Amino acid sequence: MTTSKAECNQILEKLAPIGDFTVRPMMGEFLLYHNGVLVGGIYDNRLLIKKSDSNTSCGLPEEIPYASAKRTMYHITDFNNLSQIQTIITNAYDDLKK
Repeated sequence: MTTSKAECNQILEKLAPIGDFTVRPMMGEFLLYHNGVLVGGIYDNRLLIKKSDSNTSCGLPEEIPYASAKRTMYHITDFNNLSQIQTIITNAYDDLKK
């Protein structure tokens, strides 16, 4: 299953209040960048954020982005709690930009 551009745009619209995000298409899915740093992706219509040292206690479900992936990522399911999403993404951004 792949993610449509329309679904990707819907997710980006939900994220718009918390920061600047861009995506790059990759094999039917989208890599998610925050201020130029790869922080996650949109895979099979799911927003997944990379795990990092600072966001390990977020309590979100972990899922693999695709069948052959070696690592799990955090699955954002509730877009009503934008402050939690912002914290998770900011923590991943801060850890990954180093």
